[in-house]
This record gives sequence, structure tokens and C-alpha cells, in this order.
Amino acid sequence: MNLATWLHQTGLVRPSAPAIRFGETLCADYRQFAFRSWAVGQHLKDRYGIRRGDRVALFAKNCVEYLEMLYGVLWIGAIIVPINNKLHPREAAWIIENSDAKLVITETGEIYTSPTDLDTQCLEVGIRAAEFQTFAKAAPVADYAAPTEMADDDVAWLFYTSGTTGRPKGVMATHKNLRMMATSYALDVDTVSSADHSLYAAPMSHGAGLYNFQFVRAGACHVIPESKGFDAAEIQHLADRLGNLVFFAAPTMIMRLVKYAEQTGDRGDGIRTIVYGGGPMYAADINKALATFGPKFAHIYGQGESPMTITAMRRDLVADTRHPNAERRRASTGIAQSCVEVRVVDEFLTDKPVGEVGEVIVRGDTVMKGYWKNAKATSETIVDGWLRTGDLGAMDADGFLTLTDRSKDVIISGGTNIYPREVEEAILTNDKVFEVSVIGCPHPEWGEEVVAFVVFNEGQECGTNELDDWCKSQIASFKKPKRYVFVPELPKNSYGKVLKTSLRERLAVSEEGL
Repeated sequence: MNLATWLHQTGLVRPSAPAIRFGETLCADYRQFAFRSWAVGQHLKDRYGIRRGDRVALFAKNCVEYLEMLYGVLWIGAIIVPINNKLHPREAAWIIENSDAKLVITETGEIYTSPTDLDTQCLEVGIRAAEFQTFAKAAPVADYAAPTEMADDDVAWLFYTSGTTGRPKGVMATHKNLRMMATSYALDVDTVSSADHSLYAAPMSHGAGLYNFQFVRAGACHVIPESKGFDAAEIQHLADRLGNLVFFAAPTMIMRLVKYAEQTGDRGDGIRTIVYGGGPMYAADINKALATFGPKFAHIYGQGESPMTITAMRRDLVADTRHPNAERRRASTGIAQSCVEVRVVDEFLTDKPVGEVGEVIVRGDTVMKGYWKNAKATSETIVDGWLRTGDLGAMDADGFLTLTDRSKDVIISGGTNIYPREVEEAILTNDKVFEVSVIGCPHPEWGEEVVAFVVFNEGQECGTNELDDWCKSQIASFKKPKRYVFVPELPKNSYGKVLKTSLRERLAVSEEGL
């Protein structure tokens, strides 16, 4: 089944329901949303020759037209290639060429100004090009038709991973993968209602955009903030005006909301649910967020290879204080979502005992079809149907998974494994610390040593000795950092993930300068 069928059906059943807002302004009801998406698809076929299975790249900021373009591509059975709008055009060009895209839809239609920027076989058009508007207005309503039929295994979404360890790989997510992801949301993450306002404050090229499908099916309203990104004051204003605001946010975004609340006294009235994921949420941070906003938080853990669907905790579990293991559960990523099986294993894929750290592996209907044009990487990542995530974690007796780190981020010092997240958690309990990221640095005697990059809260700071004493009071002495680097901010990607690769590069440069 084609995922665009959900929009087609909602357009028929709830034609006058508000569908897309730009800020508070209503831009389309569901009849208009569906018709425009169909018209985009027909124009792509008629003008650009896009056919079933062709790739169409979408390289633009969050905007009203984003959803119409996405569904227009899916409507005709083509494959959408969403690209992070903050990438350099040359980085985007690599993805476009690797995916063999026949067309790229960009912000202005004028991103690629020289022949060396982009494969000449790929055409470019602006997301607001007059041709789309003209075609939608001129297209006969009588010609409107249901989406192209698709098989479950047909690729819908070709998502390129961040590429922190090399060139990004194209994850092939099928119509079934995404349908199961959206269906599981209501079972495992949060309820979905036609009264919801689904806000896109994080990039629609990533998880926030993937979370459109369940809200389309329910006939909820999609809200694009006028800033086209994350602004705490704007979010609170929209929550006050619209109500029932639901959105996906990285942990760093939540801490910015908390900081805004502390400054203004706002407590998130009008916000129904914030689903967080995409990076580690430390215990001190989620406890502070709950104290500030109350039980509005649900948690998910997933990867592009199993989009948004490995484990989850609904709001009641995140906010629970009555269970004997409530604090430990809240620090976990939750339990396996209903569409997958999750295990923690050793290097031979043998289950580790309860409580022991191993690699997290996943099997289920949301696991990707494979990597685009990369059979070797696919065979290394999917083994006997199990997705090897590369993440390390431990499972408790009740099935709650707690992540320690990415396998590549584990620090081995003196032959002992040290998990950066454990050290980060300890440092963050210090009230003077705002953010921290811990990495390993090569050491001639110990193999690696622990280095912490620390950002202090505004107007506060402390010295190395004080942090050393603090760490000794929280964790084993051998785990504490051997060095602290005090910085004004941590380098992050557009989704709020700390770029540890950048920190390692910075450390390497400083070592060379000694």
C-alpha cells in the first residue's frame, strides 16, 4: 500500500479539517492538501518525466510546501530523498548523485550555479516555483485520482545517515517500514487525535518529518513555525494560541525550553506532548524538565535503519515516581516497541545476561530494506535478519534498555572499558555545569585517557580540582577525566547531536600545537 493513500483517504473523509498552518495562519484544509499533493505528482510526471521508483531529492528548510512535495513524490510511486537543509551544497550534491536523483527540489531553485556543483543529469526546481502553483490551479478536479499502488517492499524514503565515520549511507525505508513505524507510535509512544497540532520545530528531513504520517492519518493539523525552526518563545506562543501542541525534539531543544521557562515563568501550557530522542537525555536534565513542565514527555530510541522504532517510553513511564526502579527506568530508553524484537548480545550475537553491557540488535517490520547501492555494508549491518545498531547497552529484568554509548565511542584505558555517558551523567549532576561531552584521547601508556569538554551555566564556573573532587564523589576514580576543556558551547549538527568527531579533531589540533 502506498503511504500517500492515508492522505487521500483523510482528504475524502475530513475534507474541511485544518491541515497545514504557517504559524497561526491556516494554509490548507485536507481537501486542498490532498489535491495539491496529487497535482504536484502529476506535474512531476508531465514536466520532468518522474516515474515509479525514480528518486526526487528535497533540499529545503521546513515550510508549508515541504509536505505537499513529499506527498506529491510518494503519490506517483517515486522515492523521496530528504536532505538536511544545513548541509553545504557540495555535500548535498554528493547525496543527490549517489541516489541517482532525476530532480532536486531546493529552496530557491538556484542552489547549483556551476556545472561542477551537481551532476548535469539532475534537474533543479524551486520549492515555491510558480509552475507548481499554476499546475495545481489549472488541473481539473475531475482528473484527481488515488495514489499509485505500491508493494510493501517498495522503497518510499531514501534517508542518508549523518556520515560521522565516512560518506553517508542511503537507508532504504519501504512503505511498510514507515507504515509500521506510524502505527506503532499510537501503541508505544503517544495517542494521536484529530485535535492535535503537530509542530515541526526540528528538521523535516529527519525524525520530525517522519512523524507526519500518523497525524495525516488522524486528520490532525500540521504546524510550520514562522521561524522554520526551533524558537522557545515562538513555541510557547503557538501552544497558547493553538493548544494540543505535539512535537519531536532533541534533548538540547528541551533544555532550551526549560531555560526559557525559567526566564519567563511559562510552564508549557498548551503543549500536550514532547517526544524526545536523537541523542542522550541525561537523568538530571529530564528530571528538571519534568519539574518544570510536568508529565508531558515521551521518549523514543531509534536509528535511520529502524526509523524511530527500537524502544520507547510513554509519558506515564517517564513521569513515574512510584515504582522502586523509577529513576533507573527514566534514565533508560524504555522497552521494545510493539513492531520489533530487541536483544543485547556479545560479538557472536549470543544474548548477554541481564544487566550486562553488549551490542543492541533489532529485528522487525521497521528494519530497513538495506543500504542503497551498498550490499557490503548491508550484509555487515543486517545479520540473519537482525540489525546491528552499533550501540551499546544493557537490558534489565523488566525489559528496559539503558544505553551506554556507541561502540566506537567507548574509551579503553589501561585495558578497562569506560563509557562516556556514565562520566557525562556524573559531571552533569554539578549545578554549575550546563553541558558536557566526554571523549577518549590517545595516551602512550594507558592507550586512551578521558577528556571532558565542559560548558558552564551562565555566570558560573569552577576549576579542574573542583570538578575532579565532584567526579570522585560520583564515580570510580579511574573513570574521571584526566583533562577538562572549558568551552562556550559544544559543536552540534542541525538535530542537536554533539559532534564528537569535531571534538576529537579539535583535540588533535591542540596536541599538535604543544
